[in-house]
Amino acid sequence: MNTKIKGFAAGILAAIFYGTNPLGTLPLYGEGINCSSVLFYRYGLAVLMFAIIILVRGESFKIRAGHAIRFAALGAVFALSSLTLYLSFLYMDAGVASTLLFCYPIITAVLMTVLFHEHVTWGTAISILLAITGIALLYHGGDGVKISTFGFVLVMLSSLLYAMYIVAVNQWHTTLSSLQFTFWIVLFGWLTILAFAFVAEQPIQMLSGIKQWTCAIQLALLPTVLSLFLMTVAIKSIGSTPSAIMGALEPVTAVAIGVGLFGEAFTARFALGILLILIAVVIIILKKDKTAQQK
Repeated sequence: MNTKIKGFAAGILAAIFYGTNPLGTLPLYGEGINCSSVLFYRYGLAVLMFAIIILVRGESFKIRAGHAIRFAALGAVFALSSLTLYLSFLYMDAGVASTLLFCYPIITAVLMTVLFHEHVTWGTAISILLAITGIALLYHGGDGVKISTFGFVLVMLSSLLYAMYIVAVNQWHTTLSSLQFTFWIVLFGWLTILAFAFVAEQPIQMLSGIKQWTCAIQLALLPTVLSLFLMTVAIKSIGSTPSAIMGALEPVTAVAIGVGLFGEAFTARFALGILLILIAVVIIILKKDKTAQQK
């Protein structure tokens, strides 16, 4: 019983922490810090935190050259997913963007069907239909005002990239610990952010003041280091299905932060759209886990 309580608590906290992305991002945007700089500090500080933990635990930093190439590719995909999400915050409410991002389990199911010929069940089809309906409601927003098309495309691209990352990770079996694996992903993601900043001619800005550094540390600690660690604890304690369902709290947290702290609009249309997307995700997760158990 204590193990289950620990697992559910870890799953809830992991989802809530990941949903705090807007908490540090929007204030930094408000003070003129560009997207590349925000992600530079988020990833950079997270790399530092992971490195310290690895050193304290006495684990090795060594990897094979072949693994380094794969980590570079996965890190780039993961970083580009974060980049497109953070860019979408500039064109649409962060709560809505975070909810649209949570369509990634649906996209993952589609990718698995196309790439690995998984059978499309009625549950999958219904989930996709619900998700599309929910997205349409969010896209048109409240009072008949449409969400920015460019922002919508950015967050959908972010969701696609994250789904691609999940599929790739699921296909990679390695002896590295979860801590080592995540460290290399975040490190190469950080290098990708640096490359983007150079190509996009977005100079990395220096942070100043307690507020800016607090926001940067929050982004590195809560939605990156702690969220990833606690999700691992949850999966080991209560299994993949309950842990994944807890992820439904991610967009709910983001919406609550956007509405409560940043005055973002929240309408009945948004509420219905969010509900349909969350129902779709829960259905697809339950269906996928049931299929896995039957195998």
